[in-house]
Amino acid sequence: MATYNHTQPGNASRFSLGALFVLVIFATVMLGPRDPEAIRVFGVIALLLFAVLLMFHSLTVEIARGYLRLKFGLGLIRKSFRIKEIEHAEPIRTRWWYGWGIRLTPYGWLFSVSGFDAVKITLRNGRHYAIGTDEPDKLIAAIEAAGRYS
Repeated sequence: MATYNHTQPGNASRFSLGALFVLVIFATVMLGPRDPEAIRVFGVIALLLFAVLLMFHSLTVEIARGYLRLKFGLGLIRKSFRIKEIEHAEPIRTRWWYGWGIRLTPYGWLFSVSGFDAVKITLRNGRHYAIGTDEPDKLIAAIEAAGRYS
C-alpha cells in the first residue's frame, strides 16, 4: 500500500508540445502532395513531438514499500530512491531557466514537469536531487513519515 501517491500534470509541457504538434501537422497538410520529402521530415518531427509529449506529460511521485519512486508520463522514464538513504528533505523554489524534464541544476538532478516548487532531497552519500511537485509540504511529510517506519 502506498503511503503517498500524487500525479502532477505537466500543463505547460502539454500546451507547448501540443501546440507545436498541431503546427507541424498543419504545415504538413498545407504542403499537400507537392513536396514528399518535406512531408516525411514533418512526419518524423510530429512523431517525435508526440513521443516526448507522452513521456513527459505528467510526473507521478509515490512512496511505497520503502522507496520513493518517480515516474514520468507513461512510465518509460523512472527513478527511485530507498527511503533509508534519504537523509534530509526540504522545500525549494527552482528558477525558470532550469526548465522542465530532467536537468542538472545547482540543486542536483531536477525531475519536473511544471511549476517551480520542488523538494530537494539529500542522500546519505551526499548526492542531491530535486523533485518538482505542486505539493511540497505533503511530499516532505510523507518522506519523513516513511523514514520513521523504515
